[in-house]
Amino acid sequence: MQLRNSASGYGVVSRSLHWITVLLVLIAWLVGTFGDAVPKGEPRAIGLAIHIAAGLVILMVLALRMPWRAIDPPPLPPEPTRLGPWGDRASRLAHYTLYGLLLAVLVIGIAVQFARGAPLPLFGFAEITSPWTADRAFARLIKEVHEVLANALVILAALHAAAALIHHWVLHDRTLARMLPGGGK
Repeated sequence: MQLRNSASGYGVVSRSLHWITVLLVLIAWLVGTFGDAVPKGEPRAIGLAIHIAAGLVILMVLALRMPWRAIDPPPLPPEPTRLGPWGDRASRLAHYTLYGLLLAVLVIGIAVQFARGAPLPLFGFAEITSPWTADRAFARLIKEVHEVLANALVILAALHAAAALIHHWVLHDRTLARMLPGGGK
């Protein structure tokens, strides 16, 4: 089991952080998007707690993932690369945009909670008191920004997944296989 990335494939740390992020973003997005369909009261409160907990875990994973990517750069694109230099640039831009959207959605989500005047629960063990007084109009405004950015994140992630499938099924290279368990060996 290779922990670090090599010139030709992703290590188990990069792959694990990637798939944990994917799973948590999917959970947070689904609960956030469909949470209003849940009956008010305790069921909805539990949904919000799950949404916030998933977001906080994503934040912790991102706090590990960003420095890990800096000290363990991703492998080079598989050969032969049929997309040329513009494809490599587009790939890098998409990755940086995904990271930027992840961070923006998380920070704005925390701001939504604080704008409501509510504390930020830390997995039921503690909470961070809101530094602001409740402002419903501001909370609604930044909640909309949070939702738009979360939807943009999921759309870009879906395009990222589609690109990986195109690499696998159309271009027949190892782009997708390198991120799968076992490194696609």
